[in-house]
Amino acid sequence: MTRPLHPHASTPGQVPGEGSDGLAIAEKKAVSLEPPKLYRVVMLNDDFTPMEFVVAVLQEYFRHDIETATQIMLKIHHEGRGVCGVYTKDVAATKVELVLAAARRAGHPLQCILETA
Repeated sequence: MTRPLHPHASTPGQVPGEGSDGLAIAEKKAVSLEPPKLYRVVMLNDDFTPMEFVVAVLQEYFRHDIETATQIMLKIHHEGRGVCGVYTKDVAATKVELVLAAARRAGHPLQCILETA
């Protein structure tokens, strides 16, 4: 019996990835994946940004319902800072930029930062 030539074979009748006996050889390597680092998006209190604006930002950019957004806003107001959410680095950085841009557009000095979780 004649085996057909494979276009990438180094010798007639041998298929790449096959041993000399025609059996496929596969190597299995253990891959260790770590979960991505998480970061907190934290809003800081100031004396000028209206509470309603903070609640609206928490609802729009962090998808909190009105009750949760109000609780976070009050924590920011009373304790000086509050965690808006915990995300991977890229997502957290994007949310910080979105909040800062919205505050600038509205003329508020609201500050939002990124911290390791």
